[in-house]
Amino acid sequence: MRYVVHYATPPLRPIPTPSPSPSLNGAAIGSNHTMLLSVFLALFLPCAGMSLVFIVYISLLWCSSSDNNNNSQTDLRLPVKSVKGEGMSASELDQLPKITGKELVLGSDCAVCLDEIETEQPARLIPGCNHGFHLQCADTWLCKHSVCPVCRAKLDTQFFTALEN
Repeated sequence: MRYVVHYATPPLRPIPTPSPSPSLNGAAIGSNHTMLLSVFLALFLPCAGMSLVFIVYISLLWCSSSDNNNNSQTDLRLPVKSVKGEGMSASELDQLPKITGKELVLGSDCAVCLDEIETEQPARLIPGCNHGFHLQCADTWLCKHSVCPVCRAKLDTQFFTALEN
């Protein structure tokens, strides 16, 4: 035999909805303002700080440039690289051999201007290493330096005394 059990369900009552209290509604509005204020400050403060740093940087640049302008008017600046009198004099340059481009021994390219020395162009031959250059290129280089532009061999004063004897 079967036993069937029936349970009685209690009657359903409607669930009362809570009425919004005025104190909770005001707190929600206050929290929205607080959130907006915090977002505004989070975006505004870094931008204001970076702007302040930029303004200070620009003003420092302006002050330093105005100081440089004032100093350059009152005194002359020294060159960064000191100028040394290591070049050759005009009389020493005249003692160096002059040849034409067809008489060159070690090639016909000028290492100073990187151009080819033509057969009829005047050239200057460096004694000792026998490197040749355009006459004007060699004289310009040797007025400032007393070494060969290719091999850096120093032109010694013994060469000039040997030519005079």
